[in-house]
Amino acid sequence: MPRPEFEAPPPEPNAVPRQEPVGAGWPAPGAEHGIEARTVVRSFGAVPALRGLDLTVPYGQVTALVGPNGAGKTTLLLILATLLAPHAGQVRVAGFDLATHPEQARSALGWMPDTFGVYDQLTVGEYLEFFADAYRLPHDEKHRRIRGLLALVHLDDRLRQPVHGLSRGQKQRLGMARALIHKPRVLLLDEPASGLDPRSRVELRDLLRSLAADGVAVLVSSHILSELEEIADRVVLVDHGLTVGEHRMADLIASGPTGMGRARWRIRAQDDALAARLAARPGLGTISDLPGGAEVGPLTEDEAADLLAALVAEGVRVVAFGPVGSALESAYMAMTDERR
Repeated sequence: MPRPEFEAPPPEPNAVPRQEPVGAGWPAPGAEHGIEARTVVRSFGAVPALRGLDLTVPYGQVTALVGPNGAGKTTLLLILATLLAPHAGQVRVAGFDLATHPEQARSALGWMPDTFGVYDQLTVGEYLEFFADAYRLPHDEKHRRIRGLLALVHLDDRLRQPVHGLSRGQKQRLGMARALIHKPRVLLLDEPASGLDPRSRVELRDLLRSLAADGVAVLVSSHILSELEEIADRVVLVDHGLTVGEHRMADLIASGPTGMGRARWRIRAQDDALAARLAARPGLGTISDLPGGAEVGPLTEDEAADLLAALVAEGVRVVAFGPVGSALESAYMAMTDERR
């Protein structure tokens, strides 16, 4: 018998509603954070993956999970997704203890792993309909939700295309739609930008910021630090299975890449003698001559602004002027310096 054709009503305006809980008592009453993990321990045989890790992910914010390979990030995400049990410690998702109420926690979270299997024999619409049915979405809401999410991830023209015909980036966007199908209040993302083109990465950033603005607790693990700095409100640094730092992103940026608000600054200018001109000025730190420009510093933002104003006043045609690197990259490098 041929497979029934996926049919959905025509799209409606604003098909993707603001994120809101479905069902009474969810998230659990009194829950202050989307995720709370305390002294979580997990080993694989004699190899410890998590050694007592702590983590909080507040509602309404994007939290970045950053660490080197082998730090325990994926193990932690699998535990949060209720796919792996910790050996010790306590974990709550949307206020529900995973040890005693895993089903309620699953209903509250969306999970997008780094790599995930897709049902190649299904069309895009059937694939999302399968997961909508798993979450018991009402019939009418299910089809509106599918249409709206496919428009959101720019796959609305692929509704009846077999999943196996999608590119890697398109499958990644389909995975995002799948994670959002039931309006989760907690979202776990492991390398969500993997395989995405530059435009799709910008759209992902805007989507995550929008979800956070709607009150969702978003946890993102990624090695693309420059993008995390644009997306995240907070960063949790992990290494060797432990939390080694939790910071507000604004505080990291304010402290500057080298700490205490000081950074190296790169200058590009239409001046062949720029490095010599800079060397004649006191207080600029180490000056490096570069093709088409120079680097100076470390300087504070005020000192850099004074330098830029002085160069412009002297008639130097400055093309670009900005700090080198990022605060998050510097924090990561400092954390992993012992690995060198």
